[in-house]
Amino acid sequence: MTQQTLTILHNTPLASGVFRLELAGLDPAEPLAPGQFVNLQIPGFFLRRPISVCDAAGGVLTLIYKSVGEGTRVLSELPPGHSLDVLTGLGRGYDLEKAGRAPLLVGGGAGIPPLYFLAKELLRQGITPRVLLGFNTAAECFYEAEFTALGAETTLVTLEGSRGQKGFVTDHLPKDFTHFYACGPLPMLKALCRATEAPGQLSLEERMGCGFGACMGCSIQTARGPKRVCKDGPVFHREVLGW
Repeated sequence: MTQQTLTILHNTPLASGVFRLELAGLDPAEPLAPGQFVNLQIPGFFLRRPISVCDAAGGVLTLIYKSVGEGTRVLSELPPGHSLDVLTGLGRGYDLEKAGRAPLLVGGGAGIPPLYFLAKELLRQGITPRVLLGFNTAAECFYEAEFTALGAETTLVTLEGSRGQKGFVTDHLPKDFTHFYACGPLPMLKALCRATEAPGQLSLEERMGCGFGACMGCSIQTARGPKRVCKDGPVFHREVLGW
């Protein structure tokens, strides 16, 4: 964990209620891994906000967040040039050594951003993933073009079929993937585990206090006893979760 002061380059809307935040000044000596998160100090709020890393390159940290409360509303209104106190390098990320020859990335809504960072790293290692992106409506869709531009085979799914394929991501799973990586709402993650017996890793979204394991506020019960999402996760192998 490293505390850094980063400066807003861009803070722009991507889709309905979804924003992309680009922060300059990231220390290149503190590398980030796909699946890790950062904790932002938002002006006027005591608790920091945990946000998954979407990308980190050239000293720029890219985060994508959804405005769902007062804190993220304030964050969405911060202008370029504003400085933010950021704790970086938090949590355990995805284990890329388990990917195999044909990994599948499955994201739902606000859980999609860390999979972009993961896709970039897999491709850098010579592994081309397939990507499933799930949303409720077309108005909520984002980053399909960015995944496609990487060279990943990307399928977009909306619940009512207003864009891409219709239904749930579990309705469109390919048959020959070696390992899956997922992030999204809890019902989606559990449905994914019911739909496939393939090995996989899931990133959990949980309310956090400190973000680095001290307060125990994000503890969950797993097949291997209590685990802290912020410290032992947020990425867990499916067998640990017991799903």
